[in-house]
Amino acid sequence: MLNSALIHQLRAIVGDRYFRDDKEALIAHSYDGTPMLQALPDGVVYPENTGQVAEIMKLLAACKVPLVSRGSGSNLCGGTVPVEGGVVMVMHRMNRILEIDQENLTAVVQPGVITAEFIEHIESFGLFYPPDPGSMRISTIGGNIAECSGGLRGLKYGTTKDYVIGLEAVLANGVIIRTGGKLMKDVAGYDLTKLLIGSEGTLAIITEATLKLVPPPKSKKTMLAMYRDLYGAARTVSRIIESRIIPATLEFMDNPTIRVVDDFAKLGLPLDMEAILLIEQDGDPETVERDIERIRQICELEQADRVEVAATREEAEKLLTARRSAFTALARLRPTTILEDATVPRSKIADMVLRINEIARKHNVTIATFGHAGDGNLHPTATTDARDHEEIERVERAFEDIFEAAIELGGTITGEHGVGLVKAPYLEWKVGTAGIELMKGIKRAFDPDNLLNPGKMFAKETRKRVVIDHG
Repeated sequence: MLNSALIHQLRAIVGDRYFRDDKEALIAHSYDGTPMLQALPDGVVYPENTGQVAEIMKLLAACKVPLVSRGSGSNLCGGTVPVEGGVVMVMHRMNRILEIDQENLTAVVQPGVITAEFIEHIESFGLFYPPDPGSMRISTIGGNIAECSGGLRGLKYGTTKDYVIGLEAVLANGVIIRTGGKLMKDVAGYDLTKLLIGSEGTLAIITEATLKLVPPPKSKKTMLAMYRDLYGAARTVSRIIESRIIPATLEFMDNPTIRVVDDFAKLGLPLDMEAILLIEQDGDPETVERDIERIRQICELEQADRVEVAATREEAEKLLTARRSAFTALARLRPTTILEDATVPRSKIADMVLRINEIARKHNVTIATFGHAGDGNLHPTATTDARDHEEIERVERAFEDIFEAAIELGGTITGEHGVGLVKAPYLEWKVGTAGIELMKGIKRAFDPDNLLNPGKMFAKETRKRVVIDHG
């Protein structure tokens, strides 16, 4: 609980309206996009600028009160659930686009800017910001940076880390630091910018970001390739990359996902296909035409049942929107939807999907799989019911097996969702004991009193590795 003196001081910093400890505010900020996780904070604060963030942090540090910073709370790893109470800092008031520098092709933004709104604003200048997380209509730039968000365009253009070139941030003791800047080259010391990206609010509070912009592609084409053979779809992905073609988008949906997406979006997709690839290429018109034709040939060579190229931009957008709606479509099936992610080398996509199917059968649970085939990032998604505790236990065991399978295939436990609370027990599987200790040392250097987003990233106890019997 926060004492009355501390509450009075917090209100003096932000104003009475922007500190809340009423039941409605506490409940609203007790959970995020992760199902079945909730913990009440002791207070919620809404700063307006970096100075207020620094003053708040100095005050909380003096009282050893933990703080969780958050944007829209759309993350899926329990990353913004205040499991140790304290104060939740909501960054939505810091939502200004401070500068568009067309000379340097950069933008300076505050963390509360909604991702899609930023992208639309940048496009009005004839510029392009590629990162496009599935939650971009509600997620914020600050949240994207904290989680190093990916998206459908990640294969060709990279993820959030590739576009953040400078940061302003507040440390746990209230000190303001600045890293990087409008620079394409900077090797002055350790790369603190990249260290803070993906640190999930455990090292500092991001208050401003300098982002790299690029010219937009001149042309786009989108196609669907449909397969009765899962391995044919997977071989297509590998063959496209081997052919030195890097599509802007190369997405995968398995049969259960195809069925629910078609029911949701009414696209008339063939429901008897084992897999569909959604492929988009962009760039100069001549290059796009050449690449799309070569991709079509590869799809046919790998026994695609049907290959269709969108005739119009509207038709293409409808297909992309349908893929982005996969989670929403699956969420209609049952009361609880658990969307996970694991990444494997793209040559192992088919093996991983088959392992996921095998694991689902083993534990008698329903899992649909879709994701970013081009970069090996899959999203196995379980539809279940949190009220059925026995079934939830089976789902949890299934995901444990899935993370183990990803590691066995040379992959990782998360490609874009982050570690947070949910994946913390498995982090040592990927980075090893030495890696965990090194990360803990970095955490202590930034936050010696463990005030910033405590309880995340590092589990009290690592899960024991399981041995999967493949028969």
